[in-house]
Amino acid sequence: MELEQIVPAIFLIAVLILVIPGFLRSNSESKSLFKNLFIWSIIIISIVIVSYSIFK
Repeated sequence: MELEQIVPAIFLIAVLILVIPGFLRSNSESKSLFKNLFIWSIIIISIVIVSYSIFK
């Protein structure tokens, strides 16, 4: 991996570490947690597909 790939990966991991505790605390019920995880997975998958088709 080059430095151009490592630095953004480190920043993404740092953001996840900061966001995940609050996300889990606000979604203490399992139904709410799975609903929000499903919504976020759809958002992330669509962003990946769009960015892959643009930058291909």
